[in-house]
Amino acid sequence: MNTHVTYISSLSMLLYTLLPSFSLLTVFLNLLVIISISHFRQLHTSTNLLLLSLAVSDFFVGLLVVPFQILLLEPCWLLGDLACILCSFLPYITVPATAVNMVLISVDRYVAVCDPLRYGTKITPKRVKICVLLCWIYSVFYTFLFLFDNLKQPGKYNSCYGECLINVNGHVDLVLRFIIPTTSIIILYTRVFVVAVSQARSMRTHIAAVKLQRSKTVTVKKSELKAARTLGVVVAVFLMCYCPFYGISLAGYNYMMGSSTHIIMFFVVTFNSCLNPLIYAFFYPWFRKTVKLIVTLEILQPHSRQANVL
Repeated sequence: MNTHVTYISSLSMLLYTLLPSFSLLTVFLNLLVIISISHFRQLHTSTNLLLLSLAVSDFFVGLLVVPFQILLLEPCWLLGDLACILCSFLPYITVPATAVNMVLISVDRYVAVCDPLRYGTKITPKRVKICVLLCWIYSVFYTFLFLFDNLKQPGKYNSCYGECLINVNGHVDLVLRFIIPTTSIIILYTRVFVVAVSQARSMRTHIAAVKLQRSKTVTVKKSELKAARTLGVVVAVFLMCYCPFYGISLAGYNYMMGSSTHIIMFFVVTFNSCLNPLIYAFFYPWFRKTVKLIVTLEILQPHSRQANVL
């Protein structure tokens, strides 16, 4: 018993040290993504608008969700029952928003790779903006309906003063926030992968003389395949971070709020929000260029919005 208490105490101390730093790093990195895509006109593409929406979701994870989790590490909740429910809104909004954004990114890459000739007409910035707006509206309404019973009577499920407990339908949550989005992502990216492999083989075999128009088409496909590979890494990291959390739920294990298992799984899920900007920095030259312009304050110069960052 003493060993278990010592372990929990040590884990809490470690998290008290790591989570604030992790929160600041997540906020800073995703703020760089938000400023980059919002400010520079060359980056106002359909795909980047989806990355912007994802960065906003990750930004709120670092700014609001992680600090709330730090408060939950305390043995007693002192902010009241209503604050407990309202703070629970934030994780329940950002998680489905992230999942839906990943589905939209997968759809974007599916059309770009599998139907490149009609990509420009099917996936337009205006349509993407509408989809992003619907994504966030869905996340807010989903959360409101999901926690409505808790809002009607805050503290209804607490057994004593100082607890912060909420009741949710775990099976519905599992299906809507994990199984459906994950299945959609896997199906879409499996198709993208099959077409990408086929295109790569086709490019290697057709080394002979090609018409100029055909050559231009191949170049476009290469850029789309490269983008598909980069965003495929983003999707794969998302699945690796989220699958353990929901996989344990699928196995029939019930999380206890504040338990060591819940805390570790929460950290793995939220770690995804910090990894995405690092993936962009590694794969996207434009992100490295824009970060340099932001850090050196060249972004404040007149006409910096028209800067060539591609």
